[in-house]
Amino acid sequence: MRRIRFRDHAGDVRLGELADDEIHAFPHDGSRIAGAETFDPAGVDVLPPCEPSKIVCVGLNYADHADEQGKDVPDRPLLFLKPPNTLAGHGDDVTLPAGKERIDHEAELGVVIGERAAKVSADEAMEYVAGYTCVNDLSNRDDQNVEQNWVRGKAFDESAPVGPVLATPDEVPDDAAVRCRVNGDLRQDSSRDRFIFPVPDLIEEVTTYLTLEPGDVISTGTPEGVGPLADGDEVEVEVEGVGTLTNTVTIPGE
Repeated sequence: MRRIRFRDHAGDVRLGELADDEIHAFPHDGSRIAGAETFDPAGVDVLPPCEPSKIVCVGLNYADHADEQGKDVPDRPLLFLKPPNTLAGHGDDVTLPAGKERIDHEAELGVVIGERAAKVSADEAMEYVAGYTCVNDLSNRDDQNVEQNWVRGKAFDESAPVGPVLATPDEVPDDAAVRCRVNGDLRQDSSRDRFIFPVPDLIEEVTTYLTLEPGDVISTGTPEGVGPLADGDEVEVEVEGVGTLTNTVTIPGE
């Protein structure tokens, strides 16, 4: 199932299943069985498919990205946080910080947690996964490169577009493609089977130190090909089995 969260024509936040390019809405009674009510995804406001209390991001989880950044491959997952203010949805026009030399796109597979997880072993980790989504880990390199905690570099408003759907694990193959296009041009093209640290290992490492709540997201790292964005660019992050997250970026003053 590819679950979608959206605002209907009455302004109500709804859940549904995206199938055959239509939203089959779940009933208002809260049940999770798609009913007869359908919507055109292009005609509604598609919201992030989950409401995370935090997004835990993984740095340098592809060897080729570590190489392009001039960094060594880490011996354990490199972790940092994006708080809820960073969240943006599919179709949103994302406003980037003004006056920066370089803000990059980073296409990533997002792991959405389904139930509270603390001190989870890798063997049990997939029991806590609700599904997968697309994440664009927008990165302000100007400030990231001169600070240690990456708050300015990674945690600015709308720096984590997420969506368009939450795809259950059976929908996303172990070698799912992860791609990014900017204005239609392919910039990143890799797959999740090239992770240094696979999803179960990431969940074990993260939950050793902090509890993950339902709806929290682990953003699993980006492959090589990250690059700068300009005012008006359309960015597409595609994960095989999930779909394509699309956003336009605006840079004030440009």
